[in-house]
Amino acid sequence: MSYETVIGLEIHVQLATETKLFCGCSTEFGAEPNTQVCPVCLGMPGVLPVLNRRAVEFALRTATALDCTINTRSVFSRKNYFYPDLPKGYQISQFTEPVAEHGHLDIETSEGTKRIGITRIHMEEDAGKLLHGEGAEEDSYSFADLNRACVPLIEIVSEPDIRSAEEAVAYMKAMRDIVVYTGVCDGNMEHGSFRCDANVSIRPVGREKFGTRAELKNINSFKFVKDAIEYEEQRQADLLDEGGTVVQETRLFDSAKGITVSMRSKEEAHDYRYFDEPDLLPLVVPGAMLEEVKATMPELPRAKRDRFVSEYSIPEYDAGVLTATRALADYYEAVVKETKEPKASSNWVMGEVLRVLKEENRDITDCPLEPKRLAELVTMVKGGKINSNMAKEVFEEIYKSGKTAAEVVEAKGMTQISDEGELVSQIDSIIAANPDEAERFRGGEVKLQGFFVGQIMKATRGQANPQIVNKLLKERLKG
Repeated sequence: MSYETVIGLEIHVQLATETKLFCGCSTEFGAEPNTQVCPVCLGMPGVLPVLNRRAVEFALRTATALDCTINTRSVFSRKNYFYPDLPKGYQISQFTEPVAEHGHLDIETSEGTKRIGITRIHMEEDAGKLLHGEGAEEDSYSFADLNRACVPLIEIVSEPDIRSAEEAVAYMKAMRDIVVYTGVCDGNMEHGSFRCDANVSIRPVGREKFGTRAELKNINSFKFVKDAIEYEEQRQADLLDEGGTVVQETRLFDSAKGITVSMRSKEEAHDYRYFDEPDLLPLVVPGAMLEEVKATMPELPRAKRDRFVSEYSIPEYDAGVLTATRALADYYEAVVKETKEPKASSNWVMGEVLRVLKEENRDITDCPLEPKRLAELVTMVKGGKINSNMAKEVFEEIYKSGKTAAEVVEAKGMTQISDEGELVSQIDSIIAANPDEAERFRGGEVKLQGFFVGQIMKATRGQANPQIVNKLLKERLKG
């Protein structure tokens, strides 16, 4: 039987605040276990939570970017469940009245643009983290690190509009671009700052009723999302084809084996015994706060890509690469501002700059070559002062040394020779030294022009202007 896959994603976004959602403990990643905790995030008796204003601003910023309806009044609830890394025995979240609802995100698919609906965005605190050891039975252990407990999250719940693993990855990538662009999250999937649960079901093609879903928990890479969904699609299809029944459950993805494994039966909302958090008043968002958030919204990735294509007349591929992060887009625009050469600047940023940064495992924010110094190099190439081969050598020098392109060119005597009188003399000497090749060229072996160009470049130590050399060679050889 042919099946259609139905997918909804619940994306967990760790907000880039300096302190936790309800206390003043640090959110910095990588600290020694249980060193960033206090009575509030440890759930000690008698403590009271205090809401982090910055976290609210980040939630509103995300909701604005996703065209959501922002609820000026929302309510925190207690979500009750018991797990070793949840100190209070409940999680403070939002349930009946979330901070935002009814948004959307457009993604690019092989069939064009597709709009994915967003059901809701709600704020909540993260749980801690369990560290499991393996070995002989007497050496096995599980430790709880509660540094992550009470770290602020927003959960972005999509409508079940996604129909393939590829669409799920496209949606996640587009969402990650937005939260990173807006400064809401650092997007570090390895650290768990951006992760998702995937609700996956299948149904016979043509049927409207959804199938029974399995929830795939805590997936923190684009590849794992794709692999987990594709495995789950096949697992459910095989089960139905064999006459079995898909049960509603929570499953984990084993990335080493490429399979999903059952974790527990899937809870329903009533299993969590939600009720309003008695220690927090309803969250009422002032109009002035909303206006401030909207006024400080940055240009979003899709709008920036479209603007780069229209304003700079560069290909869509270039625009996609250059707008991968706000910092990279800003770097490129700073170069263009100096050179007034959008495509040449794009080639250098996408080529040499990103190449060397990748080799050194550095980010554009840590690039030692300022846009102004790169722009000077691009301008020298466009102005014919040095050729492209020289420019690559100059690039390596200015990247490492901090010198300007002009300083390197002068020190190395690399100025390009564009004087036709000087070049004609060189060309005539080369032709005279290679009469057989000249005669064969005149006899129709035009590919020998490359031989003569090579000889001239060698004689001038690569400083001859290739365009002028080619023009003069044709004239002199024919003459």
